[in-house]
Amino acid sequence: MDRRGRRFSRGMLPLLAFNVLNEYYRLERKPPVTAGLLAANTLIYLRPSILESIIPDIDEVWFNAFLIVKNRDLKRFLLSPFYHLGESHLVYNMLSLLWKGIQLETSMGSVEFASMVTSLLVLSQGITLLLAKGLLMFFDYDRAYYSEYSAGFSGVLFAMKVVLNSQSDNYSYVQGILVPSRYAAWAELILIQLFVPGVSFLGHLGGILAGLVYLQLRTPYSGLNPLVKIFRAASQLVSWPLRFIQRSLGSNQQQFSGRGAVGTRSNENVIWRCPACTFDNTSLSNICEMCGTGRDGSPVLSDDLNNLTHEELRQRRIQRFGGR
Repeated sequence: MDRRGRRFSRGMLPLLAFNVLNEYYRLERKPPVTAGLLAANTLIYLRPSILESIIPDIDEVWFNAFLIVKNRDLKRFLLSPFYHLGESHLVYNMLSLLWKGIQLETSMGSVEFASMVTSLLVLSQGITLLLAKGLLMFFDYDRAYYSEYSAGFSGVLFAMKVVLNSQSDNYSYVQGILVPSRYAAWAELILIQLFVPGVSFLGHLGGILAGLVYLQLRTPYSGLNPLVKIFRAASQLVSWPLRFIQRSLGSNQQQFSGRGAVGTRSNENVIWRCPACTFDNTSLSNICEMCGTGRDGSPVLSDDLNNLTHEELRQRRIQRFGGR
């Protein structure tokens, strides 16, 4: 680190860059939200001179329950997850984000994934704050938790792990120990606390609880998440100039999607993108193959899926399994 607070790599950041480039190179569809989160965390850590004036110093954004409550400091509450204390801290968290983010964003779609990450960040920070305040009120744990300083994206990562493994019946290795995947976050919480000094126990615990709360709130909810609507509207606004240019260039040009080149000369091959999960579907079906949402954005009941024609079912199988 130089005198102005800018940091330089000691060899681990090139390893992170290699892993990111390698993963994105082999992916047919590149998850943009995961890439943005990786870039944001890394740029904040490196603090390049061109961004130095707009990136707050870490002393201004440490997560500290006492200061957040006393000063109603939303900057500490919202920004502390994006700051890391060292290169190894950053690289470890970003490699974890790369793996979890690609899986979740690919399966959920970018808009819903962005809304989920936002929800998990607010929930994990809020639950950590409540835990620290509760320990102070009921057990007088002041110095240990309420006044401690912490930073890092690990709370959100623990929440993402809970969401990712919530329906899994597989097993995972956590520090060399084989555990059921749905309990991997709890095992990692205990093992990290035992073997890695100086980590924030409340921050990690808050992340796990945030993931559980998110799953409970999401399961009974019918319709679109309000955050999904906000992110979708913002996405449409940002992409409007590009869509306008594409329409201006004409409809005879060949279009490319995440599933390969698609010609627009024949109506039977026209591609429509699901408004819920952004999956590309053929016009032969008005129901999204990935999530079951209708072409107009309305949720489709299970009875509607059973009423698909044989031709629609055949085309969906051909598209999904490559004609096998």
